Amino acid sequence: MAAPVYLNIINGREVASRTGQTFENRNPADKSDLIGLFQNSGAEDVRCAVAAATEAFRSWRNVPAPRRAEVLYRAAQTLVARKEELACDMTREMGKVLEETRGDVQEAIDMALFMAGEGRRLYGQTTPSELPDKFCMTVRMPVGVCALITPWNFPMAIPSWKILPALVCGNTVVIKPATDTPLSCWNFVRLLNEAGLPPGVLNLVTGSGARVGEPLMADPAVRLVSFTGSTEVGRRISQACAPGFKHCNLEMGGKNVILILDDANLDLAVDGCVWGGFGTTGQRCTAASRVVVQEDVYRLFLDRFTDRAEALRVGNGLDPAVQMGPLINEKQLHTVEEYVRIGQAEGARLVCGGRRLAEGAGWFYAPTIFADVDPAMRIAQEEIFGPVVSVIPCQSLEHAIEIGNGVNYGLSASIYTRDINAAFHAMREMYTGIFYVNAPTIGAEVHLPFGGTKETGNGHRESGLAALDQFSEWKSVYVDYSNRLQRAQIDKD
Repeated sequence: MAAPVYLNIINGREVASRTGQTFENRNPADKSDLIGLFQNSGAEDVRCAVAAATEAFRSWRNVPAPRRAEVLYRAAQTLVARKEELACDMTREMGKVLEETRGDVQEAIDMALFMAGEGRRLYGQTTPSELPDKFCMTVRMPVGVCALITPWNFPMAIPSWKILPALVCGNTVVIKPATDTPLSCWNFVRLLNEAGLPPGVLNLVTGSGARVGEPLMADPAVRLVSFTGSTEVGRRISQACAPGFKHCNLEMGGKNVILILDDANLDLAVDGCVWGGFGTTGQRCTAASRVVVQEDVYRLFLDRFTDRAEALRVGNGLDPAVQMGPLINEKQLHTVEEYVRIGQAEGARLVCGGRRLAEGAGWFYAPTIFADVDPAMRIAQEEIFGPVVSVIPCQSLEHAIEIGNGVNYGLSASIYTRDINAAFHAMREMYTGIFYVNAPTIGAEVHLPFGGTKETGNGHRESGLAALDQFSEWKSVYVDYSNRLQRAQIDKD
């Protein structure tokens, strides 16, 4: 049976790439499973998509926001009806277990409902003027054509974080999904178009970063670039956007930490570290790849954590008994193998894992724990993006915070303690965009801002009301009904 061929979505139609080329999308848990062929697009396809979005912006920006929101409501209803089908597609192409891909689709549902509600708000401000007979207010304006570049680990949730606030604010969109997981984003874009978006408002072009991402960023009609991915690529995107003064929203890496004090509920802490470190096979920007444990409970915690990691069932995510799926591709597997070699060479103690698993024909790697890790080691400083956790001893709360803050990233952090004073102290001192108490470093909710500090991002936030500030411009409006010239700051007296 021939594999299905998926086309680009441009100006409301499904169209083949001008290049005539395609690339394969295969199941990382079973390389023999060819999911489909996708368009290996080029600069001409990008030009067509941007032109369609530019034309559509002329009318879409003037559609009343509540009407724009109705499309999102309809899309949410379809997502609910098709949740299991979409989750199965996602597990096949990304590898994470069905329980997690259902959550990925649910996040898109939640974001659709949340942003649809904002269509009847999009609040500005009214404020008294310093002069008589004068009215002051602020309103939001759309930015224009938005270029969205999304990663493979949350192939529907993260596109929803970007697409939905962009649309409700009145922008038009061209999205380039990751080449490892294009199907989930393709499903989402097609579903939104079927929900009633006018042609050209939402366009999708598949292909590589070099062939699609770079010309998309460089197009002068694009006014905003929103990117989620590695810090290295994000830095290049920032530089590419600077000459044209494009809005540039970057959400990048993390080296997240869980702090465990000696009064913590250790069973709860172990649960959190297993989920934080090995959920999504460690392939989350919020994954808990460092665990800092106070010395009095260090050995006890390490033994329990190791037992749980070794007991995890690894395999094809479509199997309901499986708890951890494969890595996304061979390159990521080699990256994990290299970091395990680095950790051993640095002198960290490998207590479990550290090997590839022969689970079918996929990219499987055992849950891996290093103990007695020095905070300066590369495995404790650099993002690995795999099922590798470094356990680090500490002497005190202050020492734990010092270790936690001692990396170039600042996305997420967590503390396990029964001491409310310690919890609030760590909450204040950890320089991260997200902080948890008695919970792991993963599990963001759509109505709160998502993002980080330092090399994790460039200050913007996704999700919540903060996302509206990414995708809109403020306009201050003054209405003078005094029927005479009034000069602010001059005629106040």
